[in-house]
Amino acid sequence: MYVEYAEIIMYIYENSNWPNFTWDKEIILPLLLQVTSKQSYLLGKMDALGFDLKEKALLNVLTEDVIKSSEIEGQILNTEQVRSSIAKRLGINIGGDIFVERNVEGIVEMMLDATQNYDKEITKDRLLGWQSAMFPSGFSGLYRIKTGNYRDDSNGPMQVVSGAIGKEKVHYQAPDGDLLDDEMNKLIDYINNLSDATDLIIKAGIVHLWFVIVHPFEDGNGRIARALTDMLLARSEDSPNRFYSMSAQIKKVRKSYYKVLEITQSSSVDITSWLQWFLENLILAIENSDDLLKSVLQKAEFWQKNRTVSMNERQIKVLNMILDDFQGNLTTIKWAKICKCSQDTAMRDIADLIEKNVLTKQGVARATHYTINY
Repeated sequence: MYVEYAEIIMYIYENSNWPNFTWDKEIILPLLLQVTSKQSYLLGKMDALGFDLKEKALLNVLTEDVIKSSEIEGQILNTEQVRSSIAKRLGINIGGDIFVERNVEGIVEMMLDATQNYDKEITKDRLLGWQSAMFPSGFSGLYRIKTGNYRDDSNGPMQVVSGAIGKEKVHYQAPDGDLLDDEMNKLIDYINNLSDATDLIIKAGIVHLWFVIVHPFEDGNGRIARALTDMLLARSEDSPNRFYSMSAQIKKVRKSYYKVLEITQSSSVDITSWLQWFLENLILAIENSDDLLKSVLQKAEFWQKNRTVSMNERQIKVLNMILDDFQGNLTTIKWAKICKCSQDTAMRDIADLIEKNVLTKQGVARATHYTINY
């Protein structure tokens, strides 16, 4: 006689010693040292910039962070709306005033609250406010969802599922809704515990994982987990100004991100593999910051190189525009329009900069334009 037994899956929160996480220090500490070293180097490099350039760098990074965190979940946000919303909230003048959709405002509000108010306590109300702000209409796509409170599982258990209807594969099932208050209180206490000896960078990785495991909301869990990560990374640097984006790095390696989460969620409370993945990708995020900061660093290097070159106000104005987000080629006609001067004056300004090796003439006749010498 054969007896068929159903496969029993042990999720991490079902372990008797949950949530007392452990990890292999011999593997994790060398990676942690690399992260702190690279953080210090990047902060030092950015501190050498002037206020305006640091402001622009921050705007670039925050815009990328908000956009990529949403893209991980398959939501595409309008870049200009995100940038405008962030600039307005930080008091940065970028010119123009565009309409920003409510859900974009909500996502920006959440991300900025996490980073700009990194030293404030996390509370249940604060988390509920973040989730409500992300879904101002009460809908996620075409579906009405519960906002402003934890999920209650009235529509069935919270599961991460893939596959066609009838052939679904359950990758993970979160704790039952009636356990959420207790589970979230433990997590919130851990985040706010200032006497905890755990390094804040390690803590950022733990909180990210812990929040995703508990999955307290019907939607928005991934983005809130990443916002909490950004908050704790800001605490680790004791600064609201971060010049790298962990979300942008996660977006690049999204498949491995979901894979390591799936494996860790169905394992023991030893989270060495997750922390190793987290720190290795945090290192890459910091190293890749040059891509996000390219225009800012290029501008700083240009003005350092030309610090002794004498220029008038018109020349400085146009060069700054080129170094920022100038569209198309620079011509004498564009110069004259920007500076509200005659084309003869524009030509004299340009010729002076060519002689000083600041600009180079390109093309001939009607195709003539000018490029900057970096």
